[in-house]
Amino acid sequence: MELKDTVAIVTGGARGIGRGIALSLAREGVKVVIADLPAVKEDRERTAREVRDAGSEALTVDVDVRQWPQVQAMVERTIQHFGKVDILVNNAGVVSVRPVIAMEEEEWDRVLGINLKGTFLCCKAVLPHMAERRSGRIINMSSQAGKRGRAAISHYCASKFAIIGFTQSLAHELGPFNVTVNAVCPGEVKTAMWDEHLSPALSLGGYGATPEEAWEEWMKREVPLGRPQTAEDIGEAVVFLCKAENITGEALNVTGGSEMA
Repeated sequence: MELKDTVAIVTGGARGIGRGIALSLAREGVKVVIADLPAVKEDRERTAREVRDAGSEALTVDVDVRQWPQVQAMVERTIQHFGKVDILVNNAGVVSVRPVIAMEEEEWDRVLGINLKGTFLCCKAVLPHMAERRSGRIINMSSQAGKRGRAAISHYCASKFAIIGFTQSLAHELGPFNVTVNAVCPGEVKTAMWDEHLSPALSLGGYGATPEEAWEEWMKREVPLGRPQTAEDIGEAVVFLCKAENITGEALNVTGGSEMA
């Protein structure tokens, strides 16, 4: 797909990996819809300004991806404003750290609701439009935790494993309509998710005395390239999959070698 003047929706686009994806697409001339919660409006508007500074157009939209009416409204507003949707990047996601024995049902539902149900609802909302136009790219954000389970994030792993299966199934359904569906599996990206949830857990697991020391030790032990991934690294992978004409149903690792399967 030639990306200049195409239109992309990026959920969870206000900050972190979503911001990196939005800016990577903008540099290719993609018009970007930055969809996120009202609570991060300030971050969302800042990312929109950066998209415009990169020479593209930006639209910001409030959305809770668990709510079907809000997801429908997001897609409808995009089409009303830009006339089409060429690319959907399902990036909205959350994590928490808790062993199964201590996990409340509400926490399981929250993580699965945002990560998995949100991906399903957003795909469902754009499908009629993409199928009718016989063109489109869908990129679902999985994780290296979608390929290998880890203790204390079972709900997160379950959601990310499921996203890969969902991606493969949808790729079969949409192939006849010339719509590709792929997943990206990030590794260690130092976003708020890592800082607030995962680095402290690594510290408790013996990787270091402090979260920062644990982060550095994790890089040395677990990542062959010895360095973390960046939001821009993930953005580059999304751009690649959007351009690719004959790749669908794949789950692309961007992990510095910490996951190779």
